[in-house]
Amino acid sequence: MDRVALSGLKARGYHGVFPKEREEGQTFIVDLVLGLDTRPAAADDDLTKTVHYGIVAEEVVAVVQGEPVNLIETLAERIAQTCLKHEGVEEVEVRVHKPDAPITVPFDDVTVTITRSRV
Repeated sequence: MDRVALSGLKARGYHGVFPKEREEGQTFIVDLVLGLDTRPAAADDDLTKTVHYGIVAEEVVAVVQGEPVNLIETLAERIAQTCLKHEGVEEVEVRVHKPDAPITVPFDDVTVTITRSRV
């Protein structure tokens, strides 16, 4: 299976279990790896035979900006399901970064990574 990757999609969301997270929001960063067969698109040099990653990026940002959830695990699942709606995408790996998570010790990042497939 071939891979199309998008890294560093940024959007402001209001996800989290604490009131401050829901009120003020924070930046979330999403990395995606989409698994699909790119041979038909490459053979015909035809965008309609592959995934339009620009549209996927817009949809993922809309999910992050959309309805708040408590957990980034839930957010990752919603993003994965959005990606799998695209014809030809057989598998997706989603990594959600929450670099401003409310943690009381120094840290660089918090991430949740999931892999989902049509099967």
